[in-house]
Amino acid sequence: MAVTEELADELPVEEVEAAKSRAATLLLAFRHGNQLAFDHELDCLLEEGAEREVTSLLVWIAAEAVRKAYAPVVGDRVLRSLARRAPLDTGAVAVDEDGAGAARLVEAVGAGDVATVRALVASTADTTYLLGGLLQAVAMMLPLLPEGEAEEVVAELRSRHSDRTGRPAGIPEARQS
Repeated sequence: MAVTEELADELPVEEVEAAKSRAATLLLAFRHGNQLAFDHELDCLLEEGAEREVTSLLVWIAAEAVRKAYAPVVGDRVLRSLARRAPLDTGAVAVDEDGAGAARLVEAVGAGDVATVRALVASTADTTYLLGGLLQAVAMMLPLLPEGEAEEVVAELRSRHSDRTGRPAGIPEARQS
């Protein structure tokens, strides 16, 4: 086991782990086109002043990805090309709203058309908008349900979740060290 010495200007190990987690959350939100999650996490980082640490980790992750994917000379060319094409607004998450067919998804689910549901999900590179549209449709349908129906659906969902995990819903699984 390697022993490392913490320098005066370095973050403690616990803070490095927390920053890695924040960087991963930010990357996942960006990668999956979740602008709300991206903005929320970015706002939290700005409030906490952790921008430098998280930016360093994001750069490290990107450098590792480039190093593993390309030979050194090719990696530099790829990075130069990316630098030339950098968008003016780097705070926006790339999404594909046009590919989201929430209405078609609702119709396919209602008709029990598994093939169409699979095809829609497979053809939507960014499922954030597809699932967001589905959530909006469900929210619009909720007021139309007879009294007590929504509660029965929620109870059924919680029961299914409890059956799968082997513990009551709402009780988190113990973390393994």
